[in-house]
Amino acid sequence: MTRAFNFCAGPAALPTEVLAEAQSQLLDWNGQGLSVMEMSHRSPEFVTIAAEAEQDFRDLLSINDDYSVLFVQGGASAQFASVPLNLSAKSERVDYVNTGVWSKKAIVEAARYADVNVVSSAEGTQFSEVPEQATWDCSDEAAYLHYTPNETINGLEFDWVPDVNIPLVADMSSTILSRPLDVSRFGVIYAGAQKNIGPAGLTIVIVRKDLLGKARQDIPTCMNYKVVAENNSMYNTPPTLAWYLSGLVFKWIKAQGGLVSMEDINRRKAKKLYRAIDTSGLYKNLVVPDSRSWMNVPFTLADDRLNSLFLAQAEECGLLNLAGHRSVGGMRASIYNAVPEAAVDALVDFMSVFERDNG
Repeated sequence: MTRAFNFCAGPAALPTEVLAEAQSQLLDWNGQGLSVMEMSHRSPEFVTIAAEAEQDFRDLLSINDDYSVLFVQGGASAQFASVPLNLSAKSERVDYVNTGVWSKKAIVEAARYADVNVVSSAEGTQFSEVPEQATWDCSDEAAYLHYTPNETINGLEFDWVPDVNIPLVADMSSTILSRPLDVSRFGVIYAGAQKNIGPAGLTIVIVRKDLLGKARQDIPTCMNYKVVAENNSMYNTPPTLAWYLSGLVFKWIKAQGGLVSMEDINRRKAKKLYRAIDTSGLYKNLVVPDSRSWMNVPFTLADDRLNSLFLAQAEECGLLNLAGHRSVGGMRASIYNAVPEAAVDALVDFMSVFERDNG
């Protein structure tokens, strides 16, 4: 069977090796006579699966014992509420950076529970450039500062980590595990799984232990980081299949050489694709080079009337899910870890031929 190259922003591509291994165990996991998705989450077998997945994840990011790692449900969108409910008192000031659609969603949700101060916004540049920290208007006594290191829709990415003296919170859904990361600079990191971690349905939260126990009294129990940590992410039934598959992805990343190797591959993929866009007369990316995402590469065609033809011919070539987000249009190639370099090569070749025929 020939698999297409999948450039979807999420749910995104999974490593073929992981899918093949899961397929081989689908009906009978390790001779147990049942699949992982049928297994009790409190069974010794699944507890071992969960523990191995967490340890592999910790190994990849060098997460020390100062942090708890939580495997929860609800996607990153649930964390938009979980963060203020766990880290701030009612009406307490919290700082947010606005660099795109997901930042804005987090801001709107946080405003339901706290006094949000938007320290800076990239909206004035039409989300084409990350604002320098020197221009931020930070609060004197905020409970935390939240930012989105990579915005999937506009393709805007920080190539630096903010330097603050309060807990730093990051929505890393679309950039986690794409390169090494100094977790010690953060109070909380959260990430929806469906991009670089595994299938949709799982969210991972990395929370510094000294921040546990600060949740409000009226927080839903399932959203309380301390409760989740004390119950090893099994206060309620976790998304077992997604947890298991994510564990396979972690082992796959280790087998590729870890995050240093992933960084090298991802840097090459992004460089190839941006070079094809920048040297073209047909394609254009509006983000300034220092703020360009490695993971999500949006681009437009000089003539919008060519969009449908571009997408149709790309699909005929096995290049799938290249349409831009409905809010901005154009094209977008999401090139997460599981998208091989060969996929980017094939896309670049197709773009060259399409420009030759239609430019």
